[in-house]
Amino acid sequence: MKKVGFITFLCIVIDQMVKIIVSSTLKLNYSNEIISNFFNLTYVQNDGAAWSIFSGNRLFLIFVAIMSIILIYVYFIKNKKLTNFENITYGLLLGGIIGNLIDRIIFGYVIDYLDFLIFNYNFPIFNFADICIVVSVFLLIIDIFRGEKSETSSN
Repeated sequence: MKKVGFITFLCIVIDQMVKIIVSSTLKLNYSNEIISNFFNLTYVQNDGAAWSIFSGNRLFLIFVAIMSIILIYVYFIKNKKLTNFENITYGLLLGGIIGNLIDRIIFGYVIDYLDFLIFNYNFPIFNFADICIVVSVFLLIIDIFRGEKSETSSN
């Protein structure tokens, strides 16, 4: 649990520090071009979840985040001997969820700033906490397939 806690804490600190820098140095809804026609820093305040779904449902999103944290801890971390891979995966997942939860509780919205144009599609603006969540989900999928492969080979 110590490794998960450390990774979670590290993700939260990085996430919150970057969000403080973004919100104090960039103008709201203004884009700063970093790589022409590909990447901008754009400070937005998202009161929904991914792609702004559930916009305006702050209490519901807070409830979902808290329940997710509890379920992840109870079913996947508590009283388990985790591998380093699992420590990283759950640390990233919890760090991302808690990072966005902090914003939602304190401000009522999540601070987003990473703005990409990919194949002429303006991808929804996101943040470091979102990256942690998405990477952890990919790692969970990899872990599931690795587990199924080892179960198949042992039978």
